[in-house]
Amino acid sequence: MVLDLNDLMVVYPDQIWIEFSPKEQEKAWLVSAQKSYSNEAARWTAFLNSLCLNIFVTWLQDDPEPYQKLRIWPETADLPSFWEVVNGTALTLDATRLVLIPSSKSNLPEFRIPQEWVDIPNWAANYYLPVQLNLAENWLRVWGYATYQQIQEEARYDPRERTYSLDREDLIEDLNVLWVARSLYPSKKPEVKPLPSLSRQQIEKLLEQLGQCTPYSPRLDVPFQMWAALLGSDESRQQLYQRRLFCSQINAVQRNHQNTNNLSLWFQNIFEKGWESLDALLNPKQMTLAVHFRSDSQLHKFSVKAAKLIDLGMQLGSEGVVLLVGLTPEDDEKVSIRVQVYPANEETYLPPNLKLVLLSESGKTLQEVQSRCQDNYIQLKRFKSRSGTSFSIQMTLDDVSIREDFVLEPLVG
Repeated sequence: MVLDLNDLMVVYPDQIWIEFSPKEQEKAWLVSAQKSYSNEAARWTAFLNSLCLNIFVTWLQDDPEPYQKLRIWPETADLPSFWEVVNGTALTLDATRLVLIPSSKSNLPEFRIPQEWVDIPNWAANYYLPVQLNLAENWLRVWGYATYQQIQEEARYDPRERTYSLDREDLIEDLNVLWVARSLYPSKKPEVKPLPSLSRQQIEKLLEQLGQCTPYSPRLDVPFQMWAALLGSDESRQQLYQRRLFCSQINAVQRNHQNTNNLSLWFQNIFEKGWESLDALLNPKQMTLAVHFRSDSQLHKFSVKAAKLIDLGMQLGSEGVVLLVGLTPEDDEKVSIRVQVYPANEETYLPPNLKLVLLSESGKTLQEVQSRCQDNYIQLKRFKSRSGTSFSIQMTLDDVSIREDFVLEPLVG
């Protein structure tokens, strides 16, 4: 039996439950999309942490207990350099430091804390809070908390993932215990073993290696002591962040140049690799898709229609979706464009929370739609584009994102 939020609050009365609006979720996503990250995994980490931070801080500030010295550590502007490589966000309440570790997973058999938040001296906190974000139903759950001393004495260390873990049953669920402990026993800075000092040559070598583009965090690529010493320096951490950004931007420019879809060729029935005319795609294995397309009266108005099977990875198992782009010339020398996404392989519905986004040449979001439960398809509003104009279509599901770039070269004839 699936429990709703009210049922869960009855079963776990000591845990913190906070509802938030879809707009708050959208705001956090837009903020993470506007900030720069080198890969989609880092952007997803930033989204979860940004949403978690906003909701939790608002809840704290609404509490009658005054938190006049509540602040984000170290500063809000520094957070992207943390989220680029590690999950978690630190807050300070007077002399007490909390670390929030968010996750969108529905179950928490154990609480896993990245080693950085425990063993880097200037990162270590007094308390660690596991936070569940239910993005489909728009609520946040704080499972409880663990103390630094508890992690040191009871947590299991995983050298492969570099995390400390505690069973969920070991957490203290009632945050009121934390607030009382703060008032009775002033917080002391955790005593953490010092890290080795790095020479300028060692720092440069690490930055050269770890600043390369990867679709994942490089936190496991070098021995922890060296990694921790690098991150423990604000200057070195920022340099690492900037190098990874620069590398990803160079790669993006090269990728866009090589992989841009030239829509002017579509009018001559010439398609880039992976794209097919709509008729070619509608084979006997895609009967459900054929019914959808043929019942769409608006789609028939477009003179050129091409589709591509998109694999969004493990989020969709082996199913995938179909991206459809329809084109037709207009009298004002522009081209009218329709973009739709359908389920593939005889699936009836799209997965919920699949985002379809129209981006300008500069990367600005122009349109965005998101699938709900039992949506047969989603589409952007029809838009027009001039010859020589570039734009992109992006599809995102959780931490997986696929982007297709398009350009309309001047039409001949």
